[in-house]
Amino acid sequence: MSLTLWLSLAAICAMGAMSPGPSLAMVLRHTLGGGRAPGMVAALSHALGVGFYALLTVWGLGAVIVHQPLLFTLITWSGAAYLAWLGVKALRAGRQGVLSTGAMTTSATLAARDGMMVALANPKLILFFVALLSQFVSADMDALAKALIVITAASIDAGWYVLVAIALSHSRLLPWLQHRAHWINRVTGVLLIALALRMMLG
Repeated sequence: MSLTLWLSLAAICAMGAMSPGPSLAMVLRHTLGGGRAPGMVAALSHALGVGFYALLTVWGLGAVIVHQPLLFTLITWSGAAYLAWLGVKALRAGRQGVLSTGAMTTSATLAARDGMMVALANPKLILFFVALLSQFVSADMDALAKALIVITAASIDAGWYVLVAIALSHSRLLPWLQHRAHWINRVTGVLLIALALRMMLG
């Protein structure tokens, strides 16, 4: 995988991780409820779930490309439509309070459970990966390149949510995020729609 292609992958993974949603709300709840440690545990557990889905997607897509090229095309177009829908939804979200979350009583065990379950129980996550990774997986891709994709997705997810937990455990960042959530939604929406158009035109 070339550096340019990897940077594109990393940028899209970062965009997906940083967009407001149930994963961010979950990490925020555990951080506000128990401090830095539960927040970081929730973040790392969530990243394991993300890595598991990325692993399944990468190896499954390789088989589909080789044996079912028409099905792969349909998956790519369906993925583009899904990303466009996510983009429109983000643009229409406005100031809806995905970042509004109250404190809760938590522990490392509960944080680990919730982090994994939010990732694995979210069907949108596997759809996002199918839509995303179809642009980076090729039929002749070797195991090392596939592993790099999985590690990139999981590492960026872990890095972002660990950063969120650390920042919110001793700062006034949450009100700042709440005040600017509509701009986060707008930027995310535009980027998702642009990616969908690139997939359909490419």
